Amino acid sequence: MFNVLFLCTGNSKRSVMAEALLNHWGKGRFKAYSAGSHPKDSVNEDALTVLQHSKIRMEPPRTKSWDEFAQPGAPVMDFVITVCDKAKGEVCPVWPGQPMTAHWGVEDPQRVEGDNPLKQYKEVLRVLDTRIKLFTILPFEKLERLKLKQKLDEIGLERGDEAE
Repeated sequence: MFNVLFLCTGNSKRSVMAEALLNHWGKGRFKAYSAGSHPKDSVNEDALTVLQHSKIRMEPPRTKSWDEFAQPGAPVMDFVITVCDKAKGEVCPVWPGQPMTAHWGVEDPQRVEGDNPLKQYKEVLRVLDTRIKLFTILPFEKLERLKLKQKLDEIGLERGDEAE
């Protein structure tokens, strides 16, 4: 089983959605976690609503600091993936086990103007869903580390348009 940590600044929307999606689609092959550099007090209600409407189940969500995953006794990560541009630019803790890293930046749904806020959350979920499905079908056992890193980076460029 591969451990995957999704990072975002607040750990209240995108990273939580990515965690839920990978745990849903990973089918026991992956264990996903999420955390933030400056976690909010709670998970965003609109993010939870979109996950529930999509029938993506998750453990009771809570926001977490990424420091939890750099402590002794924390799960050792195989992959650490940032899903917001702010988190990408921050100095991350040193992760035990030297996990492979990638950036899959997705626009903050709260920063997109529009008359239907849930529409923006659905779009973020759609993009993350496509990327995570691509991630779960990678032939990990057949790819050398450099090629796997290349594939992870390519997934981060995927916009999710073919999922429609």
